Amino acid sequence: MRKIIHIDMDAFYASVELKDRPELQHLPVVVSYHHPRAVVVAASYPARKFGLRSAMSMSQARQRCPQLIVLEPNFEKYRQISEQIHQIFQRYTLLIEPLSLDEAYLDVTENLQNIASATEVAMRIQQDIVQATGLTASAGVAPNKFLAKIASDWHKPNGIFVIKPQHVAEFIQHLPLKKIPGVGKVTQQKLENLKLHTLGDLQKIEQSLLIQHFGKYGQQLYLYGQGIDERPVQAERERRQISKETTFETDLTLMQCLPHWPQLVAQVWRSLQNKQLSARGVSAKLKLNNFQVLQHSKSFKHPLENQKQLQQVMQQLLIEMQLSEHLKFRLIGVGVYQLSNSDEQPQLCLW
Repeated sequence: MRKIIHIDMDAFYASVELKDRPELQHLPVVVSYHHPRAVVVAASYPARKFGLRSAMSMSQARQRCPQLIVLEPNFEKYRQISEQIHQIFQRYTLLIEPLSLDEAYLDVTENLQNIASATEVAMRIQQDIVQATGLTASAGVAPNKFLAKIASDWHKPNGIFVIKPQHVAEFIQHLPLKKIPGVGKVTQQKLENLKLHTLGDLQKIEQSLLIQHFGKYGQQLYLYGQGIDERPVQAERERRQISKETTFETDLTLMQCLPHWPQLVAQVWRSLQNKQLSARGVSAKLKLNNFQVLQHSKSFKHPLENQKQLQQVMQQLLIEMQLSEHLKFRLIGVGVYQLSNSDEQPQLCLW
């Protein structure tokens, strides 16, 4: 029986900024760039009361909350603090599967401190994070990754929720199906058409019928309905990506490159669809006429839903790179990474 912890930092980017601006703690704050096409990178908990969330367009955010306070992001600072947090993880286990800068799975079945209780390990990690960074984290403790991730969201912020093996059946009985990884709007509607609303309902249906309606993912749904998830915590995650590049016959300025980005985005999106994959990360690549390569990337907790979102993220990446209009480029490229089967990831409408 595994002992899995899912650690999720509370409003990480916003919390990092507010640590340096304590006078803003109780005000609606978002982390974002000051640009007409910018999106919300992170929202503080007071901002979330207005319905603001990460990846929402700033224009929509301002409509919902005119008194919004906007702080510029500092990703280098976030990476440094994330590294501190991972060093804390490494005191307890080497089986760490990072999902993003602020989120990770830990397998503490056999931990480096020889602590019998996974709950105690999670509590110590929370305390160590507060002591080292001044930030809070929420933790979920369960026998598998599926349940640990759900549990970490149960008592946010700065909470801990434990699902013991003997309580799994009771916990999942009335759990809404939208909590399952991969159950987005389309899948949820299909399940509701089958009169399925909770994991308890899944237990009453034959596996073959789920496979008939959902293909390979139907088998995973059946297992989730039993509270089963055999996926191990992967310390070395497989790194895959899809990318498309174009090399120009003559070097182009940034402005002259603009018409070429949508075509690359369309090619990448088409490849994702053909391979039935979804992506949580996007990267931009530009090669100067002296062959120097400039790259920038961004990842999200949830996969992109459509080509328009991919195009918007690409625009944001180019803005963040702050490239001089005088530079000349011989090649540009679009890439997506953190790939997974599209029917195994929760979908989120970002805009």
